[in-house]
Amino acid sequence: MRKVNLRPDWHALHGRTRAPSHPGELMREIIEEHVELSVTEAARRMGISRQALHPVLRGRTAVSADMALRFAQLVGGQPELFLRMQENLDLWVARQRLGARLARIAPITIKKAA
Repeated sequence: MRKVNLRPDWHALHGRTRAPSHPGELMREIIEEHVELSVTEAARRMGISRQALHPVLRGRTAVSADMALRFAQLVGGQPELFLRMQENLDLWVARQRLGARLARIAPITIKKAA
């Protein structure tokens, strides 16, 4: 079994140049290829509109905690997976946007209590 490094700065340290996958891409694959539901039917079963689900599945809208819970309930998965994927994507986008400005922030040293 491969050990996964879950440090929050792993991607930055390893120079990841490609954005992490949007969780909606995985959700779309599960719906279309594994459970073979239409977007309309999946949305109906989740208690949301097709218009709310479609942009998530196309990677245009972030996955909320509400959406992650509903989707996980529908397919029997774990909502935390979709939220972690969204968090990784959000951090990658922020690092790209901040670029060199982030590197110019000097970290402070916190003194340990005696």
